[in-house]
Amino acid sequence: MKPAATSVPFAGPFALGTLSAPDRVPFPALVTPDGRALDLRAALGERDLTIRTLLGNWAEARPRLHALAKDDKATWQPLEALRVHAPVEPRQVFQSGANYRQHVIDLEVAHRAPDDPRTVEQAREEIAALMDRRAAEDLPYVFIGLPSAITGPYDDVHLPDWAEKPDWELELAAVIGKPAYRVSTDEALEYVAGYTIANDLTDRATVFRRDMPAIGTDWLRSKNAPGFTPLGPWIVPAESIADPGDLRVTLKLNGETMQDESTKDMLFSVARLVSYISRTSRLLPGDLVLTGSPAGNGIHWGRLLRDGDVMEGSITGLGVQRTRCVAEETGS
Repeated sequence: MKPAATSVPFAGPFALGTLSAPDRVPFPALVTPDGRALDLRAALGERDLTIRTLLGNWAEARPRLHALAKDDKATWQPLEALRVHAPVEPRQVFQSGANYRQHVIDLEVAHRAPDDPRTVEQAREEIAALMDRRAAEDLPYVFIGLPSAITGPYDDVHLPDWAEKPDWELELAAVIGKPAYRVSTDEALEYVAGYTIANDLTDRATVFRRDMPAIGTDWLRSKNAPGFTPLGPWIVPAESIADPGDLRVTLKLNGETMQDESTKDMLFSVARLVSYISRTSRLLPGDLVLTGSPAGNGIHWGRLLRDGDVMEGSITGLGVQRTRCVAEETGS
């Protein structure tokens, strides 16, 4: 679907994206809030440049990008004439589950056993105390996603015929700017180049294995269909986001607000997630750290995704993505 790509400005003097003219190869771009785009391969004289390789040299690239953003003599193109792709092709995608306090409380209360003697108020109070203790004493819950699930911020989302309960999960995504291994929480944000928007779609019907319930969650099946992670539109440099722990995450379904929460509700901050992941894995430039989704998923509303639905996701300072759901035909 063709977006109004500049309908929601992003924070700061510039952002990064991956764009293409009709029938042309995508190129890494510097984008300004007034709707202009600059081909960075031409501007920087690097024919094979990608957003990922640019992030791999982020410390040196930043001042050059600031200078280009002010260069009125550069060869700017109107953004509205270009297609917007996912802003980066990561090598690794790390996803955080159960990371929003209110979301977890809602889920736990909704899935109480029928014979639970507690009132809703008592259950919420007890679960809230558990979440506060978890945030203070426990570790994040992180799993791995596939880069092949990523699609553009305005592309159609194809719902597989086997997905019985497809659901939305709008999330703040941190984009890594330099290799990170065993970094502390205090230094973790130094490794984040910027932020973008991700919608981490999930088929609720396949989250848990029916044939082997003791084995737990099946994230491969439930989250990694092609196009199940619309990403972007932009990577906004971290320096332009005053506080990633104080951003509004909003998802509208066919114009109706379904998710509307602050990242203040996260149990584990971006810094704690990056640090935790780096204790086990080496984070690389361009990698994504998805930070979990707030309350207001379709399973909560009893309204899951179906053919023709339009999702519009926005996060403070990061712009907006808009995707339409298309149901795949059986056997396609």
